[in-house]
Amino acid sequence: MADPTFLKIVGLGKQFEGVAALTNIDLSVQKGTITSLIGPNGAGKTTFFNCITGMISPTAGSIYFQEEEIKGLKPFEITRRGMARTFQNIRLFSEMTVLENVIVGRYPQSVGNLPTTFFGALFHSQRFKRHEQETRKTAMDLLDFVGLSAQHNSLARHLSYGDQRRLEIARAMASDPQLLLLDEPAAGMNPQETRNLMLLIGKIRDRGITLFLIEHNMQMVMGISDAITVLNYGEKIATGRPDEIQKNKAVITAYLGETPA
Repeated sequence: MADPTFLKIVGLGKQFEGVAALTNIDLSVQKGTITSLIGPNGAGKTTFFNCITGMISPTAGSIYFQEEEIKGLKPFEITRRGMARTFQNIRLFSEMTVLENVIVGRYPQSVGNLPTTFFGALFHSQRFKRHEQETRKTAMDLLDFVGLSAQHNSLARHLSYGDQRRLEIARAMASDPQLLLLDEPAAGMNPQETRNLMLLIGKIRDRGITLFLIEHNMQMVMGISDAITVLNYGEKIATGRPDEIQKNKAVITAYLGETPA
């Protein structure tokens, strides 16, 4: 049975210099599902993601991940607990190779667990070499999973836009997340790239990873989501299954600016 408390947000609020960006939002993500957060531009979606991943501090509310309160933790501390994310604007290391970008994603899980000492790393002990080999193999496996293994030695900046998005996903997965947050993963993709992304997201869920995404592509959202929450002007106006959201008058009004007949 799905666990309704896998990610639970209660009364989340965020103000910037007195302006409310988010107001009293309750939201739950069940384990093993694909949940989407949608809404018009400026609705507060990315601010919401930034709050729950520790990028900014909410001014109200609580955030529970696997029943642990994580509000106030630093981003790397949240990552170590099993939550990873991508960003609306691609944030790759453009002058590093594709493989090196994914290896960097292993860092949060490696700190404090390196099977070697400072001198072992300095003089490349056998334990240190094994750790490097295991990290490289994990990174290559992830690149194969997202379809980029053939380009592992290319600089990240030489990838197509769609492939850069896939690389970001591979790098986020390198931290072994149980919950993966994707901020507009289909932004800028052509229809074929979007279809491939939908298949990839399904494969990620099949690996046992729960997904929570912000997305503007409604065909994609309705095609892959188990549950959808809608924000408008920083407030939650609807939540439900895709078929319920499509018929919701408040949602239609928010997107079209008029009440349907």
